[in-house]
Amino acid sequence: MSEVRNLKSYPPVFRQQYTGIQQNTGLDDTPTQIQEAVDDDAIPVLDFQCLNLGKLREACEDWGFFRLVNHGVPLTLMSQLRDHARNLFSHTFESKQELFTKPMSYFWGTTALTPTGAALSIGSQNINWVEGFNIPLSQLSQFQNENETLVSFRILLEEYGSHLARLATAIFGAMAENLHLDPELSKNYISESTGFVRVYRYPQCSMENEAWGINVHTDSSVLSVLNQDQVAGLQVLKDDNWLQVKPIPDTLIFNLGDMMQAISDDKYKSVKHRVKLNKEKERFSICYFVFPAEGSVIQSSKYRPFTYSDFQAQVQQDVKTLGFKVGLERFRVAG
Repeated sequence: MSEVRNLKSYPPVFRQQYTGIQQNTGLDDTPTQIQEAVDDDAIPVLDFQCLNLGKLREACEDWGFFRLVNHGVPLTLMSQLRDHARNLFSHTFESKQELFTKPMSYFWGTTALTPTGAALSIGSQNINWVEGFNIPLSQLSQFQNENETLVSFRILLEEYGSHLARLATAIFGAMAENLHLDPELSKNYISESTGFVRVYRYPQCSMENEAWGINVHTDSSVLSVLNQDQVAGLQVLKDDNWLQVKPIPDTLIFNLGDMMQAISDDKYKSVKHRVKLNKEKERFSICYFVFPAEGSVIQSSKYRPFTYSDFQAQVQQDVKTLGFKVGLERFRVAG
């Protein structure tokens, strides 16, 4: 493994691996965890400037996942945001804990967070090799830290969030049209006020075939929109095969979450995905998540009526008691 720079920027649990202390990496021994991924260029590509509803329907039904080109997000904004993220991650672990105060939060070892952004308690057997910043976009104006770097980061996030909200709302509108959803019922199924951004750093790790950046999961969102750097690592499950998602400059990755699967009566899928580590390079990514409006009840023939808050509370309970997310199956109608 190449030399790891700025070791003090990593959480202590990650530093120990680099200094030779053997850690339990929390491996899941299920077949999907050890199956090798293959490169694949068949991932659907959609053009936002001339969105084809038929291709969108196929991508949602067959993949739950697609690339978006000509999305209109300024490339300089995307680049500046990634550069600021790298800068902030390079701070010492202790300083990041001090810098990221409410409503932002700093987390590591897990992506299971409470509604306030605090990491759920995890055991050593469930550690994911990831650290990140959690940013609820509607609350950014409450952030009072005057650190110059953070102020610039906040300004970039506000602009980025407005672009991603525009895209997500438009894409969801096209999905709703394809699904023939009742406009009155579906207008609250996605709400800009719920949007948040998570910025991730995955450390380079010699145990790339033993530890995971993030284990297999589905997102709880309606839609998730990923802006990744040029280091590969994201993998998606398609027809029981893991596919490596090649980084392609200036594109965004859309994946459908659990809420979208329920809204669509299972016509669309919440795609399973995971993140593999790289033994030579760190990996950075920025993901936007959006959810139904607070109190909006999802009506589905496949699931009993529920709000996202109901779903979130159940997921939190399952993670605490079982150690993993059960998800939509908790709400599925029997028979």
